[in-house]
Amino acid sequence: MIEADKLVKDYGPIRAVDNVSFKVEKGDVLGFLGPNGAGKSTSMKMITGFLRPTSGTARIGEIDVRENPIEAKKLFGYLPESGPLYEEMTVMEFLDFICSMRGICKKKDKTEKIQRVVEICHLEGVRNQPIDTLSKGFRQRVGMAQAVIHDPACLIMDEPTDGLDPNQKLEVRKFISSMAEEKAIILSTHILEEVEAMCNRVIIIANGKILVDETPENLRKRHPHFNAVRLKIRGEKGEVKEFLNGHSLVKEIVDESGQILVVPKNGENIDETLFQAAKDKNWQVTQIEKPHTGLEEVFANLTK
Repeated sequence: MIEADKLVKDYGPIRAVDNVSFKVEKGDVLGFLGPNGAGKSTSMKMITGFLRPTSGTARIGEIDVRENPIEAKKLFGYLPESGPLYEEMTVMEFLDFICSMRGICKKKDKTEKIQRVVEICHLEGVRNQPIDTLSKGFRQRVGMAQAVIHDPACLIMDEPTDGLDPNQKLEVRKFISSMAEEKAIILSTHILEEVEAMCNRVIIIANGKILVDETPENLRKRHPHFNAVRLKIRGEKGEVKEFLNGHSLVKEIVDESGQILVVPKNGENIDETLFQAAKDKNWQVTQIEKPHTGLEEVFANLTK
């Protein structure tokens, strides 16, 4: 439903986006990741038709954004980074204006569309309040309301939780997740916990080029300690280390202040192997845990 096709953007001698291609289908929530200056926002602006690419194109549905931008823009909702709003308007006035811009002109249709987004974005308490008096969290909700007011098949959001407090971020994540099955969604962000919470696919971009395009779980497997197990053992550990060092499934063991981190080869699951060895050899194991292997270290290794 959303396609980037060999997108390139040059600013003089500087290539900000270099041959970026991908597709997002209905039911996909794509996390578009990268460090600052990686080309995320530039790519989003080209896909949405707000910036003309040097070469390549984007399609929404089957509509080419370069050739038919107005028709393409009818098919998606867009929340740009720090989304601009008409601050002198009240929330209701602004949403009424967006309906008109979207071609929703019948009074009954407008009322239904506005009421729907006011409810799902939790704007009831500020509906008649001028936008310039709203907190950043409520402004972001208004931005999201305008992006979905026409119930688009595709949704493109650039840093949707930027600057929000933890409670506000949780609300935005719930909102996006509630729409995930029915829409094709691109979520541009540098916040890795958002990707883990919401996305079923990840693209990492750096220096304008795509480095990775895979599921969060497969990306997590790139962590150097994926599926590692940490053991806390009472008494002498020499026999344990000797056994583990010679085991065919163990890549390395790391001594961590009295605990042993067992790192498997190729990210294999070695839980049962360790449980059985501890039982057979009567190891005095007082604690066993699997350390969290988040995406932070994987991201850092790929983009450094």
